[in-house]
Amino acid sequence: MYEINADVGNFPKVYNTWINFGKVSLKKAYFCTKNSIMIQRIQTLFLIVSALLIGILFILPFAELAKDGVIYLFNCKGIMLDGVVKQSGFVVVAFIAIILAVSVFIIADFKNRKRQINTILLNIVLKLALLGILVFYSYFSFSGAQVSLKVGMVFPLLAIVFDYLAISGVRKDEALIRSIDRIR
Repeated sequence: MYEINADVGNFPKVYNTWINFGKVSLKKAYFCTKNSIMIQRIQTLFLIVSALLIGILFILPFAELAKDGVIYLFNCKGIMLDGVVKQSGFVVVAFIAIILAVSVFIIADFKNRKRQINTILLNIVLKLALLGILVFYSYFSFSGAQVSLKVGMVFPLLAIVFDYLAISGVRKDEALIRSIDRIR
């Protein structure tokens, strides 16, 4: 690398090289954090948890339906009896996929806070619609069936709570930015 001599003239050259290297490293680090998802914001963590709760719906059952001594399982594939689909769940899968796509967009859209709030509100409406579809499939697919709800029915509600917490965090950020702009 560099030899440090007792010569004072060599010291500034080594020092300047180190400083320039430091500036390049800092620029690279700033570029990486500027273009990445802002995980350090608490609302981003709330949005990630909300998306994970909805993503888990692909593997969890929503309800068990008992009719005439036969137990049907309702999951994202549809209403099934012994692994055979009796009623398709394409609508449920489509809603879950749309909600996940909107959630990923919300997490990536951290620069425009007003649009992020509006998109989170849209996502809450979609989750309420998903919950309505799940309830409809559970209670009205077979007349006279006994319904036993499973833990999958609670996850959209928990995701809505996390979305609400994310909205409050985004609003706090917006208020902070406005207060900083007033000081200038």
